[in-house]
Amino acid sequence: MDRTFTNFLALVLAVFLGITVDVTAQRRGTNGTGNANGNKVAAPAPLKVTLPLKKDSVRFVLIGDTGTGTDQQQQLADLLLRSRQSFPFEFVLMVGDNLYGGEKPADYKSKFEDVYRPLIDQQVKFYAALGNHDEPAQRFYEHFNMEGKEYYRFTSGNVAFYALNSNYMDKKQVDWLQSELAKDRSEWKIAFFHHPPYSSGGKHGSDTSLRKVVEPIFVQHNVNVVLAGHEHFYERIKPQKGIFYFISGAGGKLRRGDVKKGSPLTAKAYDQDMSFMLVEISKDSMYFQVLSRTGQTVDSGVLPRQQSQRAAVQ
Repeated sequence: MDRTFTNFLALVLAVFLGITVDVTAQRRGTNGTGNANGNKVAAPAPLKVTLPLKKDSVRFVLIGDTGTGTDQQQQLADLLLRSRQSFPFEFVLMVGDNLYGGEKPADYKSKFEDVYRPLIDQQVKFYAALGNHDEPAQRFYEHFNMEGKEYYRFTSGNVAFYALNSNYMDKKQVDWLQSELAKDRSEWKIAFFHHPPYSSGGKHGSDTSLRKVVEPIFVQHNVNVVLAGHEHFYERIKPQKGIFYFISGAGGKLRRGDVKKGSPLTAKAYDQDMSFMLVEISKDSMYFQVLSRTGQTVDSGVLPRQQSQRAAVQ
């Protein structure tokens, strides 16, 4: 019997019987209990996704510093695929360093397309921002959905997303950001880019020069959430001037132990393994869950849309 048809039939039966199937193992040519060489390995435990899956919510993933093409990146991508079975997210935000090293067609294939092919085939969109290891020509790559722009805006439901190029925050980009935010009536405004305005990282730390430029704009125009990478770990920053800041830069690399202990900025941090962040926005609430490469939940919670709080900090 044809293997494709056999796998399809098995999946249909599994869904009907309520059995958890490891589709990533099938994609790699294993049966879920053994590797490609036939050796026995433990079947992966079902992922426990805690997000509420509310009707008409906006669901997406945050992942950064991905473009290595390593087995570790692939393992995290496999987990991302598994998570979509329980949490059918619509798109993925990439906060820079999308390709490390060369950027030839073979690099786009090995460091992005091959890694995330199952999600691409499921019509999941990836929206990229440029990192310091990225060439500006990435803006023309179809799967990054930048439409030839180094900074851009898109919307989903009641949320407006602003992808910025934090490598060169010049006057033209600042003027564009001011203009777009000033006329934006979206209930949620989220900015995503590479360098973190606030960070407890020992290697890099807060980008204070960038902060001086963008933070007054974010405060003035009621930006709710700022998402960044660059640091190869996860960190949720304590609210700064009424804004929620997150770092998710462990999608392809890890800087173990780099978060400064006892940092006054840290609400929660994880630097022991690679990770990504699941996000769901429904009305006035933002739910989030951060998963490590082993499927462990390392942070989760719900945050309110902070319009009433913003007035107190201005």
